[in-house]
Amino acid sequence: TDRKKLHTAPVGQAFRLRPFHVLVATGGGYAGYRKYEDYKLEQLEKKGIELPVKLASEWEVALYKSVPTRLLSRAWGRLNQVELPTWLRKPVYSLYIWTFGVNMKEAAVEDLHHYRNLSEFFRRKLKPQARPVCCLHSVISPSDGKILNFGQVKNCEVEQVKGVTYSLESFLGPRISTEDLHFSEAPPGNSFQQQLVTKEGNELYHCVIYLAPGDYHCFHSPTDWRVSHRRHFPGSLMSVNPGVARWIKELFCHNERVVLTGDWKHGFFSLTAVGATNVGSIRIYFDQDLHTNSPFYSKGSYNDFSFVSNNNKEGIPMRKGEHLGEFNLGSTIVLIFEAPKDFKFHLKAGQKIRFGEALGSL
Repeated sequence: TDRKKLHTAPVGQAFRLRPFHVLVATGGGYAGYRKYEDYKLEQLEKKGIELPVKLASEWEVALYKSVPTRLLSRAWGRLNQVELPTWLRKPVYSLYIWTFGVNMKEAAVEDLHHYRNLSEFFRRKLKPQARPVCCLHSVISPSDGKILNFGQVKNCEVEQVKGVTYSLESFLGPRISTEDLHFSEAPPGNSFQQQLVTKEGNELYHCVIYLAPGDYHCFHSPTDWRVSHRRHFPGSLMSVNPGVARWIKELFCHNERVVLTGDWKHGFFSLTAVGATNVGSIRIYFDQDLHTNSPFYSKGSYNDFSFVSNNNKEGIPMRKGEHLGEFNLGSTIVLIFEAPKDFKFHLKAGQKIRFGEALGSL
């Protein structure tokens, strides 16, 4: 016959699973399962049912980390930069608006055809009157979002959600030079938390705000302060939604983050922008040297940059409500600051908050 011979390789050669493929498939499947579990938890929360904390084991965290979230986030960032045809913009953005409950009436430009790509749409600006800045309180919300936790820092541990903590020192990294922050040298032997408190009678406070994908993605200065130092921690880009924050201890210490530190009228003040899945891009407007989600980094490393120099001994002055930076999608803002003991938060855990609204005051 004239039939061609078909040459086949052994099954082992034709279908060879590589370790990377196994990790991606397994990790991706497990991440999907966790998303479903998070959805069930959200539904129970809406019904007012409080569930006990169940932390992930080391192997579960390792499995989640096997998902190439940094690579996926860079790919997502490039996709966001692709210019959409004019006829496709309204259907795409309308689907996003419907899915995440975006209020476009607050946007400075409501016409969906104006936004050339997804990145421009995510980073849309608001009408000036949409977010009035509270003048009566000393600290305002730097962004839209959901309050995950707030209160005093105790025993060098900070709560990311109720019952789940992370180390203050692991999160902020080693204490920054007192020359950069204009602080007096702390007595030797004190705990890391005590070293941050510069004035007698003050306490250290924290507040965690989660930005959902449908929220306004820019963040602003929460008070009048001076930014003296920036510390960038490359790291994982795991999801930071409340379900995962309840599941993985020290989640914020695993993820990539940018820590801005300085001082306000009551002493130490810091704002940290925490990256997440599809949020590899963290931008600080006055910091052109910052580059996040780079392809290569050393595990556990960080890099420092001082805004204090011979020509600029005061650092970067920020006014309350002033534009500070932006995320590419949703993520998390963590405030850690020093204040007198009579400082009071005007918040409830789980409440929705908008940029400009009061966080607390003396």
